[in-house]
Amino acid sequence: MEIQKWQRLSSKYLVREKWATLRVDTCDLQNGRIKDDYYVLEYPNWVNAIALTQDHKIILVRQYRHAGDIVSLEVPGGVIDGDELPETAIKRELLEETGYTFERAELIATLYPNPATANNVTYTYLLRGGIKTDDQHLDEHEILNVEEYTIEEVKQLLIDNKIDQALHSAALFYGLMKLGVLQ
Repeated sequence: MEIQKWQRLSSKYLVREKWATLRVDTCDLQNGRIKDDYYVLEYPNWVNAIALTQDHKIILVRQYRHAGDIVSLEVPGGVIDGDELPETAIKRELLEETGYTFERAELIATLYPNPATANNVTYTYLLRGGIKTDDQHLDEHEILNVEEYTIEEVKQLLIDNKIDQALHSAALFYGLMKLGVLQ
């Protein structure tokens, strides 16, 4: 059987906030059944960076994540603002979070964080040759440390399951594959 997209018959918004919107859809499935309570979280799209400094260190950030109640080691990134292009967003996020500037960004992966319940996309970029040009300019509620790791150290962090955020682990695997350093 060929899998087909469901047909959305109607939508009702239950929550509309800056960082999350919740709607409930009524859908016609391809088998003739009607699903009348499919909940969808609408989030803005995100960007993640595999960012290498001029001396080939990978930039990671460490910060507290309240929903998971963890201090998390992650790749830099964040929310795409409005109609901002993803490449523009990742360069802005890197400058704000780390103070590093990059001339070029190469899109290496487009991932859906959880397409079963959320509608957003995460764009993962590989950036090379980063230069520290500025201080951090963090958002009001951001508290994070910038850390640099060798490629071998990042590989070991992944082996040891020290990157807790699934999208960030995936981003690092894509980045390491693109760099040709996975065996």
